[in-house]
Amino acid sequence: MLRLDLLDLIYRNGGHIGGSLSSLDLIETVYTSGLFDFDQDHFILSAGHLAPALYVVLAAIGRFPREWLNNYSQFGSPLQGHTALGLPGVEYAAGSLGQGLSFAAGLALGNRKMKVICLTTDGEQQEGQIWEAAAFANKYRLNNLINLIDVNSLQIDGSTDEIMPLGSLIDKYSQFGWAVEEIDGHDLKAIKTTLKKAKQSNQPVGIVAHTILGKGISFMENNFKYHDVKSLSQDLYEKARKELESIDA
Repeated sequence: MLRLDLLDLIYRNGGHIGGSLSSLDLIETVYTSGLFDFDQDHFILSAGHLAPALYVVLAAIGRFPREWLNNYSQFGSPLQGHTALGLPGVEYAAGSLGQGLSFAAGLALGNRKMKVICLTTDGEQQEGQIWEAAAFANKYRLNNLINLIDVNSLQIDGSTDEIMPLGSLIDKYSQFGWAVEEIDGHDLKAIKTTLKKAKQSNQPVGIVAHTILGKGISFMENNFKYHDVKSLSQDLYEKARKELESIDA
C-alpha cells in the first residue's frame, strides 16, 4: 500500500522515487515497530529529498489526512519535495545533504532521556559534516543517537563507488567510536531487531542498511536514472502499478 501511495504521489508531480523506495521499509519500521515514543523521541530525515517516503508513512499512521498526498509539491502544500517545518511529524527542515546528523546529535545531547533516529544515505557519507557529527557523538557518548544509513550504492550521477568511494562504513564508524550493525534494509524483522538492540547500546549506533534503489519496481531497481523523475509516462506508471499490486503481502 505504501509503495502504491508513493508511486501515485510521484506520478502526479514527479520527485525522488528511487531513494524513497529504497528507504521506505526503514522509515515504516521506525514508526510502526512500537519501539519509539514520538511524543518524546525524534526521527530526523537528513536526506530530505526522500520526503515522499516519509509522507506516505505519516499519512498511513494518521499524522495527517491521506488526501494531502494528492497535493504533494504543489504551491501552498505543506508537502514539498524536501521536508519543511509545519507538517505533523516533520522536525527538520532539510537543506544540503549531510547536515541532519549534526542536528540529530544536538538533540541527543540536549536530552539524553530521549532517542534520536537520523536517516542518512550512503551518498551523504561523502560530506565532511557527517564525520564532524560522528566525532561529536563519540566525544559526548551519545548512546541515545542512532544513524540509520540507507546504502543503495547509487546517487544522482551514478554509483557511489565511481563518484566518491566510501570504503567500509562499518570500519569508519567503528574507528569513530560507534557501535555498528549491518542489515538487509528490506528485512522488516531484521530492522526491528536491530533497532531494539540499538536502543540498549552504551555508544552511538550506526546501522548500515543495504537496500535496493527503486525497490519493488523492476525497471527502476538499481537504475540511478530513477533517482529523480520529472514525469513518468502512463505506460510506465501502469507497468509499475501492476508489479506492485502483484506483490504477495
